[in-house]
Amino acid sequence: MKVSVTKTQDKITKDLERRQAQLKKVPAQAFEHFVSVTPKATGRARKSTRLRGETIEANYPYATRLDDGYSPKAPQGMTKPTDRFLQKTVDKIMKG
Repeated sequence: MKVSVTKTQDKITKDLERRQAQLKKVPAQAFEHFVSVTPKATGRARKSTRLRGETIEANYPYATRLDDGYSPKAPQGMTKPTDRFLQKTVDKIMKG
């Protein structure tokens, strides 16, 4: 019996490269999701939210209150829904 290790390694390498490329997009996707679940009254909260590297920064005085569920438009805040989004997204990527 003859086994071709090279072909198997090539398939694994291509699969890993594909997954790595998808994972690199996750911070931007998470940022978009975070902003989309941020309640909108005047739009200041959404406009003041930034992505710095892989970190989402909500730089406005009432960010903690909104994230604690103060607004009826986002009773779960923004972090919890974004965490769930991240879990689903990464799970989907890793399962292929």
